[in-house]
Amino acid sequence: QVQLVESGGGLVQPGGSLRLSCAASGTNFRIDAMGWYRQAPGQQREFVADVSAGGLRNYLDSVKGRFTISRDNAKNTMYLEMNSVKPEDSAIYYCYADWMSPVAEVGRSWGQGTQVIVSS
Repeated sequence: QVQLVESGGGLVQPGGSLRLSCAASGTNFRIDAMGWYRQAPGQQREFVADVSAGGLRNYLDSVKGRFTISRDNAKNTMYLEMNSVKPEDSAIYYCYADWMSPVAEVGRSWGQGTQVIVSS
């Protein structure tokens, strides 16, 4: 199994910036796509962004131009750079990673979530 550890959430003012990190661990596991979802209180979890192992990226329309997803394959770590944040970006952010084990088992692991609060 691949384990994910998130960090970087917190309180930020509207218009400010925040950087989330998601580190994956798992000996000899291949990490494929990685991404972020978020869930605000009383709402369903929604896709935010993802990045393939080759660097192809997708974004939720409302975060395009403000958020940037990236990854360091050597470190098995993914980042979400959040700029010009808005109150509606407030949510718990969950990272995920799709993986393949040494015996060709595939799966998806999730991080524990990190809370982002955008408020003045």
